[in-house]
Amino acid sequence: MAKANKQPEEALHFENQNGERVLTLNGMYQDYFLDYASYVILERAVPAVEDGLKPVQRRVLFSMYQMDDGRYHKVANIIGHTMQYHPHGDAAIGDALVNLGQKGLLIDTQGNWGDPRTGDSAAAPRYIEARLTPFAKEVVFNPQTTRWQRSYDGRKKEPVTLPVKFPLLLAQGAEGIAVGLSTRILPHNFVDLCKAAIRYLEGKSFKLYPDFDTGGLIDVSDYNDGERGGRVKVRARIEKVGKNTLAIRDLPYGVTTDSLIDSIIKANDKGKIKIKRVVDNTAAEVEILIELASGVSPDVTIDALYAFTHCEVSISPNACVIIDDKPVFTNVSTLLRFAVDHTRDLLRQELEIRQHELLEKWHFASLEKVFIENRIYHEIEECESWEEVLEVIPRELKKYVATPADKPKASDKRLRLQRDLTEDDIVRLTEIRIKRISKYNSFKADELLRQLEQELEAVRHNLAHLTEYTIKWYAHLLDKYGKGRARRTQITSFETIEAAQVAANNVKLYADFKEGFIGYGLKKGQGEFICECSDLDDIIVFRKDGKMVVTRNAEKTFVGKNIIHVGVWKKGDDRTTYHMLYVDGASGRTYAKRFQVTAITRDREYDLTTGAKGSKVHYFAAHPNGESEVVTIHLTQGCRARKKVFDFDFGDLAIKGRGARGNAVTKFPVRKVVQKEVGQSTLGAVELWMDEVSGRLNTEARGIYLGAFDTGDRILAIYKNGTYEITDFDLLNHYDAPQLVWIGKFDPEAVVSAVYYDGERKRSFVKRFRIEATRAGERYAFINEHRSSTLYFATTEPQPVVEVKYRDGKKTKCRQVALAEFIDVKGWKALGNKLHDGKLTSVKAVEAASGPAATTPPEKLKPGATIEFELDKGKQGKLF
Repeated sequence: MAKANKQPEEALHFENQNGERVLTLNGMYQDYFLDYASYVILERAVPAVEDGLKPVQRRVLFSMYQMDDGRYHKVANIIGHTMQYHPHGDAAIGDALVNLGQKGLLIDTQGNWGDPRTGDSAAAPRYIEARLTPFAKEVVFNPQTTRWQRSYDGRKKEPVTLPVKFPLLLAQGAEGIAVGLSTRILPHNFVDLCKAAIRYLEGKSFKLYPDFDTGGLIDVSDYNDGERGGRVKVRARIEKVGKNTLAIRDLPYGVTTDSLIDSIIKANDKGKIKIKRVVDNTAAEVEILIELASGVSPDVTIDALYAFTHCEVSISPNACVIIDDKPVFTNVSTLLRFAVDHTRDLLRQELEIRQHELLEKWHFASLEKVFIENRIYHEIEECESWEEVLEVIPRELKKYVATPADKPKASDKRLRLQRDLTEDDIVRLTEIRIKRISKYNSFKADELLRQLEQELEAVRHNLAHLTEYTIKWYAHLLDKYGKGRARRTQITSFETIEAAQVAANNVKLYADFKEGFIGYGLKKGQGEFICECSDLDDIIVFRKDGKMVVTRNAEKTFVGKNIIHVGVWKKGDDRTTYHMLYVDGASGRTYAKRFQVTAITRDREYDLTTGAKGSKVHYFAAHPNGESEVVTIHLTQGCRARKKVFDFDFGDLAIKGRGARGNAVTKFPVRKVVQKEVGQSTLGAVELWMDEVSGRLNTEARGIYLGAFDTGDRILAIYKNGTYEITDFDLLNHYDAPQLVWIGKFDPEAVVSAVYYDGERKRSFVKRFRIEATRAGERYAFINEHRSSTLYFATTEPQPVVEVKYRDGKKTKCRQVALAEFIDVKGWKALGNKLHDGKLTSVKAVEAASGPAATTPPEKLKPGATIEFELDKGKQGKLF
C-alpha cells in the first residue's frame, strides 16, 4: 500500500484547460489495484517455494513453536497468539490451523477437529487443543538458519520463511485463488517423496504422483508432472456386496460423503441410474451402501456411477509458487529438486554453525586447560589494574599456545589454536571460579577435547560429503516417520466410459411408423412401443423410400413418413448387420445388400438405394450379431419368369458399406418377400481379453486373453474366496481382478481342479468337480465359507500337476501332486481329499497336459491360464 501513496498528486489528479485540479481514477486503478493484487498473491493465496507455506500458515506454526512446552494448547490461545503476527481476523487463522491439523503431518491434535471425508467442521476453538508434532520440531524450525523480518506493526520479529528441510509443499499440497491467478498443488505420499529425494541426490530419475488420505483410484496418464494444463481422474473404490448391493469404501479427493450421496440421488432422479436407497454407514472408515433396483446390473451401475456422479472427478493441477517475490508456474519435479537443494543448503548451514560452535568449545577448553594446568592465574595476583591483567594473561599464554599468526616451526611444541586470542577469551578466563580450578580434572579435560575433535572431524567430513549427508537425512526421515504412511491411492488407468452406454433405460421409445414420428414423449396410442432406452441414446431410423437417418433421442421428432425400422444405434458397432432388398426406380431391378452402420453424421439423411426416383424397399431386417438369413421371394404372377417363388440367402453376400449398390437379385417385379429362417453369425467369434487392472472385458488385446466367443458362449470366473460365477460376454461386465484365481470360457464338460485351505477343519484339500449351478449373475461357494478358508489354486486343465510347499517345523518341504490321480471327479459341494494338515505356503502349476506351463506366459495365453501365489512372502499373486 505504501507504493500507491508515494505520488498521490500525480496519480489521482490532473489540471484541465482552466488550470483546475480534477480527480481521475486511472492512477488509482493502476497503482492501488496492482498493489492489492500483489498483496493477495504474495501475502495470502500462494505459498512460498522455500517452505511451502502461506503467510498465515507460517505465522500459526511459528506461534505454536514459541508457545511449545510439550503440552497441548487451546486452539483459542494459539489463535490469539498468532494475531500478534497476522494482520487479519481470527477466522482466517482458525481455518488455517484446522486445515493444517487435519493433514496430520505438522500438528498433533486433540478433540473434535472435524472430518474432511464427511465435511463435518471442527468444534469451537475453546474446545480443541493442539501442539507441534516431533516431525515439525525436527524438520521445520531452527532459529539459527531462519531469516527474520519485522511483523506488520513493527513490534515483533517473525520469519520471512521457515527453514523446512523437507518437500513440505508437495507432501501437504496447496490451493489458493488470488487476483488473476490460482494455484493447486496436489498432495503426495511421504514415503514416495523421501525415496524420490534420495534418487535425485543419487543422480537417478524419479516420478511423483499424487496420493490422497481419502484413498480411491487415480489415473495419472495426463498428470503432466503437475504442471498447468495437466489433469488427473480420481475415482471412488466401489465393490459388489451381494447380488443387489454396491459398497463405496474410498472417496475421490475433495469429495465428501454428503456431496457424493447427493450426486447419486440426483442421478437416480434423472433416471441415469436405478437404485432403491443409499445408506451412509461412515464411521472410522467410509462405507456407503447402494441398494439396486431388481433386475439392474451391478456392473453397468458401477460404470454409470463413474459417468454420472461424483464417484469420478477430474482434477486439474496448477503448480504456482512464489519465487523471489514473484508468482512462477512450475511442475512437481522442479519443486522437489528445489526442496532437496534447499534442504542440502540448510544442512550445510547447520553443519557450518555446528562446526563454529565446536571450534569455539575446543578453543576455550584448550585455553582453560593451559590456564589452569600451568597455574597462569597465579601471575595475575600481583596485578594492580585490569589493564595489567589483560597484558599478563596473553603474555603467559604465549608460552604454551600458538595462534595462526605465529609461523609454524619444527621445534615449536606449543599447542596451536584455530584462531587468534581475543579480549573476550581473556575475560572468560578471569571469570573461572576458584571452585572449578580446585576441582579441575585433567583427564576429563583431555577426554572432552578428544570428543570435541572427533565430533569436529565428523562435521568436517559431512561438509566435504554434503550430498551423502543429505541422503542420510532423508533416509533418517523415512525410517523414523515413514511407518504407517504407505500409499493409499492406487495408481491405475481408467477406460473412458461412454455415458450413453451405461445410462439406465429411463425412457420408453415409441414410433409412429405411418406419420413418421419417434420419441419417448409420444402419448399412448400415438405410436408403437419399440424398446426401453436412455434419453442419451442415438436412434437409427430406416424408411420405405430407402433413406436412413440417426438422431438424438428426444420427446418427439419427425424423421419422415413410412418408417420401416427403428432401433438404438451405437457408435462403432461392428456386429449389428442390416439386410435389405430394394427395387431400383430407374431399371426396375431388385438388389440385395448387407451392410453395417458404424459412423454417421447425426440428423443427416443417407440414401441406401441407387438414388433413382421411385426406388423403394421390399424387405428390411436388422441382426445384432451378424446372423445369416434366408428369405423367400415371391414374384408377380404376370411376370415372364419361369420360377416365380425362390429362396435367397443373405449369408452369401459380403458385408459392405452402407453406400454400396448391392447385388442384383432379379429383373422381374417382386410381389412380396417373406423371412424363411435365421442362421448362425457369419462374423465369426469375437476375441476377448480382460484388463488385469480394471477387470473389464475388451477387444483391444489388453490383459489376459480369454478366447473367442460366439452366440451362446459364457465366461467362468473363479475367485480366491472359493466362489465362482458364470456371466455372458457383454463388454460392460466387471470382474474383481485382484481376487481372481482363474477366468476363461465356460465349458460345461470341463473339470475344475482346486487346491484350497479349509478354515474350519484347518486342513488343505484337493477337489475336482464339474460346474453344475450355472445361473448367470450368481456367485456359488464351492469351499467352506469360514473366514480363514482360502483357494490356493484352480484350473480347468485336464491333467494338472502342481508343486506344493508347506512348513514342517522350521523347514520348508516341497512335493508334486498330479491332481487328476490324487482324486476322482466328485460333486461341486464335496469336501475333497486331504492334502496336508495345515496351511500351504505355495501352490504352483509345474506342467499341464496340453499347452505351455501356466507359469510361463506366452504371447497369447490359452483361455483359463493360472495364477501363482507365494503366500509366505505376502504376494498377492501373478495373473497370467
